[in-house]
Amino acid sequence: MTEQTKSGEYSREAAWKLLTEWTQSESLRKHALAVEACVAACGEAEADRLGLTGEEKAAMVNLYATTALLHDFDYEKHPSLEEHPFVGVKELERLGWPEATRTAILGHAQYSGVPRVTHLDKALFACDELAGFLTACALVKPTKAIADVEVPSVKKKLKDKTFARGVNREDVYQGAAELGVELDAHIAFCLEAMKKRAGELGL
Repeated sequence: MTEQTKSGEYSREAAWKLLTEWTQSESLRKHALAVEACVAACGEAEADRLGLTGEEKAAMVNLYATTALLHDFDYEKHPSLEEHPFVGVKELERLGWPEATRTAILGHAQYSGVPRVTHLDKALFACDELAGFLTACALVKPTKAIADVEVPSVKKKLKDKTFARGVNREDVYQGAAELGVELDAHIAFCLEAMKKRAGELGL
């Protein structure tokens, strides 16, 4: 529990402040929030599975939420494969953010060579590309609302290589597999998490 308890010192407010200092792009900030919605929900479900309550549960959810918010915070300034996420992780280390956060952020980049071992590592990887894809699915709806996005249409669009080309399909499939969940269930879970924060996400 060391890392989780320690992460309490590093609040969501602090993570959001750091993100907004480094990232001016509205769409990148919204992506961070979408990934946070999904990863924090994973943290909550995992805390419940482990029987955590009160402060322990809050610390775990905070760790998941802040890690998700910060996973791409250096991307706007350092978008190259040589620099992202390595520059950001060095800055997080300098500021004293938990090792669990830094390892998960390194692990979400396939090319970093850092293995995904913990549930947090796997949750961040599993939610990153999918959150981006679900946002794209919402934005092509006439309503632009995440509430109108359904699992079957998401799966259909995943097969359409011309749609949201920037999203790595393999990462979406691999992410669910590493997390040990069915793809349909994972999509439904992330949709639900994003729907709860639709206003904040502009969806």
